[in-house]
Amino acid sequence: MSIDAVALVLLTVIGSATPLLFAALGELVVEKSGVLNLGVEGMMILGAVAAFGVAVTTGSGTLGVLAGAAAGMAMAFIFGVLTLTLAANQVATGLALTIFGLGLSSLIGVGFIGIPVEPLPKLMLPGLSDLPLIGPLLFGHDALIYLSIFAVAAVAWFLKKSRAGMILRAVGESDISAHSIGYDVIAVRYRAVLFGGAMAGLGGAFLSLVYTPLWNEGMTAGRGWIALALVVFASWRPWRLLAGAYLFGGVTILQLYMQGAGGFDIPAQVMSMLPYLATILVLTIIAAGPWKGRLDAPACLGKPFRPST
Repeated sequence: MSIDAVALVLLTVIGSATPLLFAALGELVVEKSGVLNLGVEGMMILGAVAAFGVAVTTGSGTLGVLAGAAAGMAMAFIFGVLTLTLAANQVATGLALTIFGLGLSSLIGVGFIGIPVEPLPKLMLPGLSDLPLIGPLLFGHDALIYLSIFAVAAVAWFLKKSRAGMILRAVGESDISAHSIGYDVIAVRYRAVLFGGAMAGLGGAFLSLVYTPLWNEGMTAGRGWIALALVVFASWRPWRLLAGAYLFGGVTILQLYMQGAGGFDIPAQVMSMLPYLATILVLTIIAAGPWKGRLDAPACLGKPFRPST
């Protein structure tokens, strides 16, 4: 395989992994606060259609990206009101959010099917971007790919080094204790949920404005569920999440490559199942393996906050 072919495959893997990375990183912060939001798929798909619609209407990819993040935050706010303010069941509410997002995105996107949009521009650096293999991999991406890597570093620093990150982790580990020493548990969790919604919306915006710059109904194709699995796979650690996103992105590209190459006597439907089969396999191994007790899941994950006073 030539250097250009290797670079093309790696670039495709990066593109496939980026929406997973955005969505999973946001969910990681949400779960670190003790909240389980299963509505990632719904927030992603609504972010995708909002980003595409605004980009087509205004001609601005930047406004499209901001609209995608805002749409994800709006969905997350609905989730927050229902689960944090009204104490609704987090699992049921997250599932309802996904169904609602899929339906609403289909309704909004009817008028945008088949309309092309100019993809976000690549940030090319003269001289560096032309280097063999290294140039395209490091210096030839759009702004969202660089933002996803920066976001991983920022979240890792925030959770480990900052006071606000310590408070968020404390709320996720023992909400009653955090409340007893004066921290506003609900406010902390609202901020985490809104951040998670914005990141899921960015993942959707990347899909409709960069990865496949067009709108198709259901274009997230289960990526929100894979993002949820990635958080467990990474044991709630941002840098492991980065590696896991690129691993699962590689599996997605592998099945596409195998379908395109031919010579494999395997039905296309089975090949399309590979990313999801890999997700199930990884979660099964984690759940059954000797490291099950070292996953470091937040102690209050999915539990409603009920202060004693």
